[in-house]
Amino acid sequence: MNADTLMLGFPEYADQTERLAQATGLPFSVLDIHHFPDGESKVTLPGILPEQIVLVRSLDHPNDKLIELILAAAGARKLGAKKLCLVAPYLCYMRQDKAFHAGEVVSQPIIGACLAAHFDALLTVDAHLHRIHSLSDAVPVDPAINLTATDPMAHFLQNNVEAPFLVGPDGESEQWVAAIASHFGFDYAVAEKQRLGDREVKISMPDCGFAGRNLVLVDDVASTGKTLLEAASLLQAHDPASISVLVTHALFVDNALRELYDAGVTNIWSCDAIPHPTNAVSLAGLLAEELKSFL
Repeated sequence: MNADTLMLGFPEYADQTERLAQATGLPFSVLDIHHFPDGESKVTLPGILPEQIVLVRSLDHPNDKLIELILAAAGARKLGAKKLCLVAPYLCYMRQDKAFHAGEVVSQPIIGACLAAHFDALLTVDAHLHRIHSLSDAVPVDPAINLTATDPMAHFLQNNVEAPFLVGPDGESEQWVAAIASHFGFDYAVAEKQRLGDREVKISMPDCGFAGRNLVLVDDVASTGKTLLEAASLLQAHDPASISVLVTHALFVDNALRELYDAGVTNIWSCDAIPHPTNAVSLAGLLAEELKSFL
């Protein structure tokens, strides 16, 4: 690893950045962000920077964060940084990769090009990619690495749940469910989903002998939680021993958590890709191993 490297984090992601810095053995610092009354941001970097910078920020609620990230990257270049790597455990605007109606702006390539204009490398986790096979197709930098959190998630379940039975709430989740299950030979099943709107879904659950089992609903991202809620409600009818939720990216907007608990979910866990009270799985080791391979 290049010794002339500094890791920079943002205030809301300082704890995760510190854990990643410790895992990689890199020095780190937290940027200062000041918000003016009109909503503009002032970003302050360390006055002296090495040639290689690793900027760490998860891009949930992205519209403000992207501006500050671009300011930080441009400022680092002005201060002499030659190589900028972005670690964004949650990468925004990846879902919008196709126009379904006339006039819709396809944001994935636009945001991808913007990031590529400021960064030389990108590292993310379980990016929500639908119709492309490589992250570099969305964000044209080299390397552009899309890791999966299935290994740390599998180890977490092995250590915290007795004989877990994994359940994917829809077909898109199957890749994560199958990968997690493969580590320790967990049982798993996948439901079918019909989306009726942004906050309304219909799920068909297979009959796989859920009775008496410790069921774990697994997905990459939970935003409104409606898919997980519908799945949990259906699983209750099978009289399981317990129902838990484990996701990579925890958004859980509005009353999503309360609704899940009210539906009989016992545990709700997430990776620390996005800071959230449900964080239980650290991604520092996963990210550090990959960072060490190319810094």
